[in-house]
Amino acid sequence: MPTTLLPRPFRAMLLVLIASAMLGTPAIAQTGRGETRPSGKNSIGIRLLEIPANRVDDPRSHAYIVDHVNPGTTFTRHVEVYNASREPQRVRLYAAGAGISRGRFTFAPERTANELSSWITLNHATAVLPPHGRTPVKATIAVPAWAPEGERYAVIWAEVSAPGASRQKGITLVNRVGIRTYLDVGPGGEPPTDFKIGEIMPQRTGDGQPRIEAAVANTGQRAIDLEGRVTMSGGPSSLSAGPFPVERGTTLAPGQQGSVSILLGRDLPDGPWKFSLTLESGRIEHTRTGTLTFPQKPGTWGLAASMDSPLSLLLALAGAATLVTAVTLLVGFRRFRARRKRPAPPFLRGDLA
Repeated sequence: MPTTLLPRPFRAMLLVLIASAMLGTPAIAQTGRGETRPSGKNSIGIRLLEIPANRVDDPRSHAYIVDHVNPGTTFTRHVEVYNASREPQRVRLYAAGAGISRGRFTFAPERTANELSSWITLNHATAVLPPHGRTPVKATIAVPAWAPEGERYAVIWAEVSAPGASRQKGITLVNRVGIRTYLDVGPGGEPPTDFKIGEIMPQRTGDGQPRIEAAVANTGQRAIDLEGRVTMSGGPSSLSAGPFPVERGTTLAPGQQGSVSILLGRDLPDGPWKFSLTLESGRIEHTRTGTLTFPQKPGTWGLAASMDSPLSLLLALAGAATLVTAVTLLVGFRRFRARRKRPAPPFLRGDLA
């Protein structure tokens, strides 16, 4: 909920930089989490300055605007736009539509609006930044009382442009950076977020590098941005390796299915290996373990990993507990029988003088 806000002037950035030579068309960039160093003559950046107090423990809220509100709610978020170049920059500011398709967060062309972006108002349409200057921008999100339930997506963009090398051809160089917005609308509390990890496949890429691909299904009611890692153990000669990070960029809307990929060390032998794969999105984290073997031939897939079933683990624990109980009862029974066979003390046999 958009309650008390905490200032975050020096925390995680959301920064995307695209330098694209196109005929009057702004570049479409894949917004990424964390910080990316600006580069080029017209470099700009954008980051959140605050997050809701009830989302401090949500890593996604440190980079994106992620919230749930009731219809008719109006709230604000503050962002900062900064100039990383040595020259003044005239920055255009606006909100545009976005969506999720084929496991990726996608951006509407240019300034194409959607329902959510039409609810977003910025207090500045332009900003002139001196070299290495910065300015705060307030975004007001006004959700109509008639808004139906559901999650919506948009991006708050900051954009600069300059003539390209050939002015006669009308080429414009455009850089734009943005902050994703994930807004769920509906009465009551926030709907649940969850996902399941499915089949895990080992592969060797065309150049022979081992790779793992894991199927994921979004089983909750909020979008997820997947991150994670895999560690390998019990390999040939008891080798261990990792952790290896999951390749970022997989985003799934509610009900969607997709996959995540992990590239491993190039010199990793075929196996078999024991693995532990942990995936997370915001506050939600799941781990799957099992055994896999990589194929020998480059550009081929191996057999699906053999997964450690949670039920099997539960049965193993139950079996171990049963064995411990049985051993304890057996030892106790033997001690009881030994005490019964032991001769009685003299005073019990009438031998006292």
